[in-house]
Amino acid sequence: MTLKPLAFAVVAATLLSACSSAPIKPNNTKKDPIVFTEPDITPPFYALNPFNYDAPPPFEINLQKAAAQPVTKMVVSKSDDPSKTLTLDVNRLIIPTVNSKERSLKFAALAGENEIDITEIDDFLQLVEGKARHYPPRFTERQERKGFEAKLKEVTQQLDTLASKDNASFDVLVRAFKASVMARNLDLGSVYTTKSLNYAQRILKINKEDAEANFWFGFGLSEGGGQREAIPYLDKAMKAGVQEAYLSAANNYIAMEQKKNAIQVLKNYKIKYPQEAEVADRLITEIEKQGRWNVWQVLNPPKAK
Repeated sequence: MTLKPLAFAVVAATLLSACSSAPIKPNNTKKDPIVFTEPDITPPFYALNPFNYDAPPPFEINLQKAAAQPVTKMVVSKSDDPSKTLTLDVNRLIIPTVNSKERSLKFAALAGENEIDITEIDDFLQLVEGKARHYPPRFTERQERKGFEAKLKEVTQQLDTLASKDNASFDVLVRAFKASVMARNLDLGSVYTTKSLNYAQRILKINKEDAEANFWFGFGLSEGGGQREAIPYLDKAMKAGVQEAYLSAANNYIAMEQKKNAIQVLKNYKIKYPQEAEVADRLITEIEKQGRWNVWQVLNPPKAK
């Protein structure tokens, strides 16, 4: 039914009159304060320990080691109020910032001179690694991604400052490298591609056999278009026992359209890690049918809301 203009005006006026004449009840109900809670982080897409999918993440292993070590309690002045003191009685993860060419993590209640408490940074890097170790990153919640991006910008800035020194420690360079790779994967800017390349070169100049550096540099080159250049680094990582390096190497050969090499890597993966036989067989079958363009398709989550 269609109301004519005059009839519509009458109906509207009647409704307004009824609304305006209705008594207003006093609101004596006491409302509870609104409490905002931080939502849970969605599950990681990638294994949190690329060296061994069955092992706990390295960060959690380090926390366990820190808790098992004796604690030297310290009483220090509070930074926000020097007149008050704070007792430090929990071991933290401490790394040197300069003049160290090997991994040198230690456990103490407080960082000393030329050291940094890396606990919070390592905690965050583990979380973002589960989402953005490879490209493209895998988030199901858009707001969660934005939160990760904002925090990663803050962390990379802090690590870049430490890594800018010519004598920056190996530990600092490794973390700055990984953070830059993930910032690149999150499309935070082309500058992170340059930074990650620079950090990788500095790391491998110090220790060209480092398994983690070869793995990250290898898949980073591959996913950035340098598939042929990635081969020797991924080969080193596989020989050093990095489990995920096999999948990255297979992914690299798929991108190069070298189907036989990709399948051979997966067969080797199946032998080395029999618990992954089902995944390897599925990948091999799909590659043979030419229905596979990326190994990470297996667990592809829904698109971000």
